[in-house]
Amino acid sequence: MAWEIDPTHSHVNFSVKHMMFSTVRGSFKVFSGKLHIDEQNPAASWVEAQADTASVDTSEGNRDNHLRSADFFDAEQFPVLSFKSTNVERAGDGYKVTGDLTIHGVTKSVVFDAEYLGQGKNPWGATVAGLSATTKINRRDFGLTYNAALETGGVLVGEDVKIEIDLETQNKG
Repeated sequence: MAWEIDPTHSHVNFSVKHMMFSTVRGSFKVFSGKLHIDEQNPAASWVEAQADTASVDTSEGNRDNHLRSADFFDAEQFPVLSFKSTNVERAGDGYKVTGDLTIHGVTKSVVFDAEYLGQGKNPWGATVAGLSATTKINRRDFGLTYNAALETGGVLVGEDVKIEIDLETQNKG
């Protein structure tokens, strides 16, 4: 069954350590995608999604502008980050979704731990489905190398970035 991501009921979030001891959380406000769900044969399932790097939002304007700059996403040169699955397989109660993640012009294979939450009719008669997925990446692997040493030791921005995605999708036939 073909599905389209409903951005008004979905979230693409990330978190990263700041100054070695606190966590900064953010999201992308503009994103889209399509997927095919085959509950009987997960290997036939797939997803393609993208997010607008200029839509990054950490609730702090100066930080958001820095993230859009060449130090991080370089939103002018790389306006989109994308994911295209290459394999979907059952893993215990959930799924492993492997695919090509492209950030800052660099493509790497990543694995999301995913959960299919089921489907049903919304109050307007459309069939919708819910999914969630998480992964952790090293931002340096994608060319996001900006950092600053701290006086007390350590660095300003952690390397590991946790990505958490919650999707509501609508059946498109």
